[in-house]
Amino acid sequence: MTIMSVPQEVHQTGVVKPLSRLFFDRGFTLIEIMIALFLIVTALLGLMSTTTMVIKANSLSKMMTTATTLAQDRMEELKNRSFANIVSGGPETVDTVYAREWVVTSPIANTKMIVVTVTWSWQGSNHNVTLNSLVGS
Repeated sequence: MTIMSVPQEVHQTGVVKPLSRLFFDRGFTLIEIMIALFLIVTALLGLMSTTTMVIKANSLSKMMTTATTLAQDRMEELKNRSFANIVSGGPETVDTVYAREWVVTSPIANTKMIVVTVTWSWQGSNHNVTLNSLVGS
């Protein structure tokens, strides 16, 4: 009985590999490359849509912070006036984007309720920030 040996090749590292295994170690097939590209493109498209949403959210957040600061500035200015000089006013335009107005009422004797509202339009919808404060004489 004769035993046939599989042809072998010795690499530079001294590792002996059968020739039948050498054909499978040559690289990637076209199908493997296409699947890898599909996965990469799908991941990049997901990242792009997420990035767009984050940029829009940051823009809205910046506008809301600016509106809140404008409302706080007016509220502090009104609270620093003498009690008799705290009166309603506005609307006034600030930075050509924001409209700020304040309404002063007297719900109880010797008190004034101050409501400062800043509104702006962003991407076709209206947004506002409202601050309330009660001031006594």
